[in-house]
This record gives sequence, C-alpha cells and structure tokens, in this order.
Amino acid sequence: MANKQQGHIKKWQDDKGFGFIDTEQGDSVFFHINEFKARRRPEVGEQVVFTLGQDSQGRMQAKDVQELSFVQQKMAQKNQQIRHRNAKRSHQAEFEAGQKKRLFLGVGFYGVLILLAAMNKLSWLVVGWYVALGLITYMMYAKDKTAAQSGDWRTPESTLHLLSALGGWVGAMVAQTYLRHKSQKPEFRVAYYLTVVINMAGLLFLLAGGGLENLKELLDSLI
Repeated sequence: MANKQQGHIKKWQDDKGFGFIDTEQGDSVFFHINEFKARRRPEVGEQVVFTLGQDSQGRMQAKDVQELSFVQQKMAQKNQQIRHRNAKRSHQAEFEAGQKKRLFLGVGFYGVLILLAAMNKLSWLVVGWYVALGLITYMMYAKDKTAAQSGDWRTPESTLHLLSALGGWVGAMVAQTYLRHKSQKPEFRVAYYLTVVINMAGLLFLLAGGGLENLKELLDSLI
C-alpha cells in the first residue's frame, strides 16, 4: 500500500458530512464524506486506509478513504490471482517441456529403427510397420477424443492398448501429450507403459535373431 496511511475514524459528524481520522502517528486528519469510498456512512472506530492531500485552501485532509478490511480483501484476491497466473504459467512451461521431451523420444526411436535397418540389423518392413502403426494409433486417439467431446461412440481402451503394444506406442505417446487425451487416468497410463514394455520385448526378440518367422510362430502358439 505505497503512499497509503492507516488510521481509525476518531470522530464523525453525520449531519455535517465530515469527521476526523487518527493516524498511526497520532495525528488527527480531517476527511469529507465525498472521500469515503464505501457505499454507506462512516462509523466511529473503524479502521481505514487513506492518502494525504490538501483542500482548495491548502489545508491537510484525507483523500480516497477506504475500509481497511476491503483493501486487505482486494489485495488478497489480487495476490491469489497472481499466484494462480504464475502457477498456470509454470504448469504450461512444464507441459511444453514435456512435449519437447516426448517428441524427441519418438523421433529418436524412429531414428534408431532407421539406423538399424540401414545397418541390415532390422528389416525395413519393421520400420514401415512402426511408422504406420504410430500414425494409425495417433489418428485413433484423435478420433476417440472427438467422440468424447461430441458424445459419439468411443474407441475401446483395449483397442488403443492393442495398437500401442503392436508398435503404435509412439503415436499414442504423442497423442496423449499434444491432444491431452488419456493422459490423466492413472490406470490407463499404467496399462500404456505395460504395452511399451511388451512391444520393446518383441523388438529385442527380433534384434536378437528371432526373426519375423519365429515371431509369427511364437504368436501363433500363444493364440
């Protein structure tokens, strides 16, 4: 409260519309009803906040007289708004940082797949599979979010998890981050990470020399 002073109303003459404020320094300052900002009449003893000024004759008087409780309430609301705004900015900054990390992870994973294929350690069909499943999974998330907003038929979570386990987990990760869909439900997130582990296990099986034919035989035996 820069340039503001506090005090309490020591005397008030309602019939004349003026009174006096005792300041914290012990001074007595005149004030007129026109300078009292509350939509009521002043009360003797109440705490007020004001600025010092002069009337047309150069005499000292209180200006912009406000209830102390009202000013404190307004300041508390303003501080709360500032804290809320700062928290929102911080959350947004964290979210954007998370977006960049997840996008970098996705691009990095595809880059590793391309590198492995270029070194003849992985089939280009596998690379194409991952890219295609990533795009399909992202589109399925987008479709499900649109359906959720419009109240249409939803895509089952089991379908989203299946796509992720088959290789579309990068698309799912990007969709959860950029579309902000399925990113807050703990049970879904746990199941999603499980699909990533399952898919990585399958990829490692291929890299270890299992081969696509062996993988197909293994899947057929499990089914």
